[in-house]
Amino acid sequence: MRMVNFFAGILFLMPPAVSAHQEAASLEEVVITGRRDHLTGEARTASEGIIANMDLAIRPLLRPGDVLEAIPGLIVTQHSGSGKSNQMFLRGFNLDHGTDFATWLDGMPINMRSHGHGQGYTDLNFLIPETIEQMRFVKGPYHAELGDFSSAGGVHIDTFRSPPANQIAITSGANGFHRLLVMGGGSLGGVALSGAIEAQRYQGPWVDINEDVNKLNGLIKLGGGDDDNQWQASALHYDNDWNSADQIPQRAVDQGLIGPLGSIDTTLGGKTQRSSLSGQYRATRGEHLSRWSAYAIHYQLNLWSNFTYRLDEPVLGDQLEQVDNRRVLGGSYHHQWSPAGNPVEHRWGAEFRYDAIDTVGLYRTQTRLRVKGIREDTVKERSVGLFYEATWQFLPRWRAVMGARADQYQFDVRAEDSRNTGHETAHQISPKGSLIFNQSMATEWYLSVGRGFHSNDARGVTQHVDALSGAPVDPVDPLVASVGSEIGVKTQWWGSWNIAASLWYLELDSELTFVGDAGTTEANRSSQRKGIELNNFWAINDVWSLEADFAWTDSQFSHRANGGNDIPGALGTVISTTLSAQLPSGWFGSLRVRYLGRAPLIENGTVQASSTVLSHLTAGWSGKRYALRADILNLLNSDDRDIEYYYASRLAGEPPEGIEDRHFHTFEPRQVRLTISLNL
Repeated sequence: MRMVNFFAGILFLMPPAVSAHQEAASLEEVVITGRRDHLTGEARTASEGIIANMDLAIRPLLRPGDVLEAIPGLIVTQHSGSGKSNQMFLRGFNLDHGTDFATWLDGMPINMRSHGHGQGYTDLNFLIPETIEQMRFVKGPYHAELGDFSSAGGVHIDTFRSPPANQIAITSGANGFHRLLVMGGGSLGGVALSGAIEAQRYQGPWVDINEDVNKLNGLIKLGGGDDDNQWQASALHYDNDWNSADQIPQRAVDQGLIGPLGSIDTTLGGKTQRSSLSGQYRATRGEHLSRWSAYAIHYQLNLWSNFTYRLDEPVLGDQLEQVDNRRVLGGSYHHQWSPAGNPVEHRWGAEFRYDAIDTVGLYRTQTRLRVKGIREDTVKERSVGLFYEATWQFLPRWRAVMGARADQYQFDVRAEDSRNTGHETAHQISPKGSLIFNQSMATEWYLSVGRGFHSNDARGVTQHVDALSGAPVDPVDPLVASVGSEIGVKTQWWGSWNIAASLWYLELDSELTFVGDAGTTEANRSSQRKGIELNNFWAINDVWSLEADFAWTDSQFSHRANGGNDIPGALGTVISTTLSAQLPSGWFGSLRVRYLGRAPLIENGTVQASSTVLSHLTAGWSGKRYALRADILNLLNSDDRDIEYYYASRLAGEPPEGIEDRHFHTFEPRQVRLTISLNL
């Protein structure tokens, strides 16, 4: 409560928002683009783009992480409680919680290395969607500024320097959903000051548990400068605790032990905190542009899960607690210049990151009380990255983008079991490039190739014995490389219909990952993925707009084995469409429908996840001072499944070896959330 009062006091003491005339006199002009712009002459590949606040403002969201579904072809789901990182899918990757998709906020990395629950863990619950100014996304490993976790692509999320309005918004909805948002900004002595605070409570629709979500988010930003020199500093704080309804076995529902909204273990959940300070500085000197950034993050997570119930521990049960307590320090320098009269534009940069993980642990628990430790480690992980990229306009209609990236990693692990203590270093060289043909002002063609990678968990890099069984195991490769290529086109029809199409291919050296849920490593074969994407944005007129995106992917292990060569969880078909309207009278609405095709759950493909359809609807009215909005989530009240897995678990009375079964997390039933906003 003291934190709420602190942020609220700052926001209400802010000076009033400056007028449009005053703002024009004191700040540089900022032009925000979005999917309405097809980026001809600017894009380096066919599969990159910008999503502006105008594209997100009336998009219905069940969870904060759903903002990433504005990226064509990217799917966000959940298999656990509201406070946990989402599951993500893109280009045939079950990204888990972010292993092969890199995410930043205002220059800070969100993916967590060597995380207690999963490599590249990306928790977006600290994000306040209304503060997003734009999201700049890319797909594939073709961009030199992208390093770790970038095989499928990445996104930079930028928040507003100053929000569009000083606002209070209150939301109430089904299942005990309540949310308060206070957001505002102004100018004081030439310094722009803005902030936002969000408080949320949620009980959830589950039968056997009350999610009891208690979430608090705060953001304060300072900024200043002129056309040539600009700076900003940000402070964020996030605190959340919740109970979880995890995935459940199909047989328990079939036998009437629980319903689709029930739970086997009703004592699961988590608590987490994230605090950060960051700063950015941008300087222009003639033909040269330089950007500096630095950040410091403190992060904590305690997460209780139980996926197999009584398979490993028939008496105690299989509940686990995963712990992560760390500090992250880092920064970057980017510089670009284009000499006058020279057809080559140069960009280079350097990045540094240090993860000081005081505790990354795994414990056996009962009702969240620790019974015994499985492993408890301390990890120090450092990385340095350098990149260079040149854009060469070698003919009037042809340009080439040529670049390379070099990354160096150090892994230091002090394990509770000294046999898993160790030090390792690794490096990666990643060439990248694109050849671009400008057919006309409306159409460009792209041929792109590149190498990317993701780092593996430091504990897997230095391990020699299995933490659960004590059996000897081999260390894993520190860095797992990928190689991809893509041919595509961006075009615009009738001045209002933007189309991007691409045909792509990607090889991954190994699907080998460290599994935080078990404290051990799961090794698999190399893989290959290929696919087609067709993305459309049509500004039908000044009122109506339509987004329609299609993605098809074929994902296979490179070498057939006895079990088959399908990659479990690899989505084949993704179709999404959003129809939006914004009337001059203030009325607005948005209808979003998402279809996911079937996906294999085991390597021989004989068990597959069912296809799903999910739809959301937003409708409302906005005036100069007041706005009313209704979000109908899961509009058709579908009982399809957010996610499915297939593995062995054991319920009471079942054989010791357990039973192979589907385990699923169902869609939350239809719910309505009503929001009233007041512009101050």
